[in-house]
Amino acid sequence: MSEIPAKATGPSGPSGDATAEGVGDGMADEPGGAGAEGPAEATADETWQSNPPGSIYDYIKVASFSIGADGLVDQWSVRAERLFGVAARDAVGKDPIEAFVPPELRAGGHRKMAEILDGREWTGVVPFRLPEGGRLDGGGTEGIAEVYVMPTETEDGERAAVCIVVDVRALRQIETDLAASQAIFGQSPFGFLLFGTDLKVQRANRRFVEVFGGGAEDQRGRTVHDYLPRHEADRMSAALKRVLETGDAVTDMQIVGPTPGGTDRRHWSINLYRVHSGSGRPIGVAGLGTDVTRRHAAAREAAHARRNLALLNEAGARIGNSLDLETTARELLDVAVPGFCDLASVDLYQGLLDGDETPPGLADGSAELRRVAFASAVADAPFPAGTGPVDVGAVHRYAFTSPCADALRTARPRLITAGDDESASRLTGGLIQSTLAVPMVAHDTVVGLAQFSRTKGSEPFGERDRALAVELAARAAVCMDNARLYRREHERALILQRSLLPPGDPEASGLDIACRYLPGNAATEVGGDWFDVIELPGHRTALVVGDVMGRGLRAAVAMGELRTAVRTLALLDLEPADVLSALDEIARGLGNPAGPQQATRAARKAADADLSEVYLATCVYAVYDAVTRRCTFANAGHLPPVLVEPGESALMLDVPPGMPLGVGGEPFEDVEVELPEGALLALYTDGLVESRDHPLDEGLNAFVRALSDAPPALEDVCDHVLSTLDTHHGEDDIALLMARVEGLPAEHVGDWTLPRDPKSVGRARELACEQLRSWDLERLCDTAELLVSELVTNALRYGEGDIRLRLLLDRTLVCEVWDGGFVQPRRRRARDTDEGGRGLQLVGLLSAAWGSRRTPHGKTVWFELALPNGEVEPMDAAEALLSLF
Repeated sequence: MSEIPAKATGPSGPSGDATAEGVGDGMADEPGGAGAEGPAEATADETWQSNPPGSIYDYIKVASFSIGADGLVDQWSVRAERLFGVAARDAVGKDPIEAFVPPELRAGGHRKMAEILDGREWTGVVPFRLPEGGRLDGGGTEGIAEVYVMPTETEDGERAAVCIVVDVRALRQIETDLAASQAIFGQSPFGFLLFGTDLKVQRANRRFVEVFGGGAEDQRGRTVHDYLPRHEADRMSAALKRVLETGDAVTDMQIVGPTPGGTDRRHWSINLYRVHSGSGRPIGVAGLGTDVTRRHAAAREAAHARRNLALLNEAGARIGNSLDLETTARELLDVAVPGFCDLASVDLYQGLLDGDETPPGLADGSAELRRVAFASAVADAPFPAGTGPVDVGAVHRYAFTSPCADALRTARPRLITAGDDESASRLTGGLIQSTLAVPMVAHDTVVGLAQFSRTKGSEPFGERDRALAVELAARAAVCMDNARLYRREHERALILQRSLLPPGDPEASGLDIACRYLPGNAATEVGGDWFDVIELPGHRTALVVGDVMGRGLRAAVAMGELRTAVRTLALLDLEPADVLSALDEIARGLGNPAGPQQATRAARKAADADLSEVYLATCVYAVYDAVTRRCTFANAGHLPPVLVEPGESALMLDVPPGMPLGVGGEPFEDVEVELPEGALLALYTDGLVESRDHPLDEGLNAFVRALSDAPPALEDVCDHVLSTLDTHHGEDDIALLMARVEGLPAEHVGDWTLPRDPKSVGRARELACEQLRSWDLERLCDTAELLVSELVTNALRYGEGDIRLRLLLDRTLVCEVWDGGFVQPRRRRARDTDEGGRGLQLVGLLSAAWGSRRTPHGKTVWFELALPNGEVEPMDAAEALLSLF
């Protein structure tokens, strides 16, 4: 049959090139199946799986038939039926050459058959035709079979042949699959292992051997415990068992461990899947390992970078929200623990906290520090309360040779390991692995030291961590230095502000006074609120409440200037409206060093107006006369005073508000109100009644209601108002001035009108002495008689109209002489040869105070005498007179 050509033509046309590369179908993927349907039905014991499980016959389709001595088929196996699609009844007794070989090849086939029956073996590839429907008399499909013909003898000694037939297509498919499998397995850049059902290595590829050493054959029979640490090997074994039992693949399983002979931790990504035989039976597990150490390191670096960026972002949002040093330090630790380290502390130089610019030891790091904050994320914190080396709030020093002192001296961070500081290691029980001591530098000045520590088991500090720690410390240092500077300036501003406020419990004639001053809740800046009680001549009192718009040191300074100006103007005894007008001019000049005139001119020019600062303030100025119980008000944009008459509800006085001080151009009005005995007058600033959460009207109504049901005692009234309006108290300061009217009794007033007659001088002396005797003040008669004589004489000589003499008795004795002239008396020094000119000198010498003021119809000259207390005798009038010569 060797003459049979490789090509044959059958009823269906040319069969094509009968080579291994040109044949093949899916038969190898269908164990027990045939390429074409045959008439014979397969039974359970006729399937390909009747071979031993896992044998080559699971994949290769093998059939057999025999040829008798007559050259005809005498046996036809079931597998031959399936391979050729011809039933045994149709094949037995047929000539195989005539049945399967095309007509043009039959001559050569008969010659080969004769040679075979003559005792020769033959192996070759034979094209054959599969008859349609399994019949030999019809056209069918073509196939390629590799035939192995072995000569044999029958029982009778006749020559016969046994033929073994293999489907070439299945062989070529197996060959292709093996070549592809070997290429993938051997040339893969990833480590590849094939585990058997006993979970021992059966095969390992070249890449795996390169990493773990040895040869490919050396890996056979090993287990994962030969390659991995125990805990990782146990995980791997469990995964292999699970994959083998369930068939569920495992992807990207992370395994960590060193390579043989190495100490570096390597990371592998493992993928596992179950491998099946051709029959579908599990025969092992394939493992694909990829070294992802670099990827893991890159991912870890990226995670660290993201963490650091997140920490810096959090630090920017959380650190520095307060101007309090301790709060800022705690904000730093809240960011650092546990996101960056396990425990941390902040120490600041005590001298800087006390306000010293350059405390001793600052340069060499030996100055005293105070621990302002500490935080720990460790359950058994190494510094329990009261047992650590430094408690929060304690003042301490670092040894000159310590790493912390070196960090403070050099302004550079130091990494301190457990062996670098043995004393600290003993105190922490060896819990601390390493510490970053980072100096806190702000504006080229070291303000303190931040320490970040990690415990054993945590990742050691790296260069990236060092840079992050420096950045965190620097941000906190700037905020702390700003807070320190602010605290210093704030304390100075508070000292200034409090020095400008009147002392507690001010006194006034005819008034019971109570006052309160409260800083805003935030207490971050001083304000410009102020109040004042100024005693005026004639038992009159000026009550002042004002508020400079804005906050901070500028507002406090402006408030001090305005308060000083008010006191100066009050001593001139001007009308309230005139006082506010003059004060308005002063306020307009505060923002311009050239004065109010230049400020007014600059305000007319838009370009120059931006160069000057504007100080605006509101103010209520009231003058109360204890004799008449009349009070004159003037208002510069301030909230109206509130009056509570006995037995009546509180009401807001209708005082024209006017414009705030500093605006200019608008006049102020005086409003005079008679206050009944026992009436309560309240002056206040807007911080009492206005806040962000409550509108002004609501606060004013609440204030009026609080005064209406207030207790009798004046101090209790203040407390009641503040507690009632506590919900209205915002960030602004509060100034509250309460005055209860206690008019001067009529029997304490002596008032007489004298004609312009020289005899009035003597009459005035007589009236004054009689009045003093009635008040049991005869000891003051000589002095009062002399001074009254001087003032009345001056009124006759330099004044006009009738003369009015008035004596007032309260805490002091006041004598007033009124006349219709506007010329103010002027004190001068008399020469030795002058006969006169010593009257006002005598008045100034003998009286506790004296002065003059304008009135709507002239002037008033007055003097004041202290009441005798039995300890200090008043100066003898004769001695005083002689002392002038």
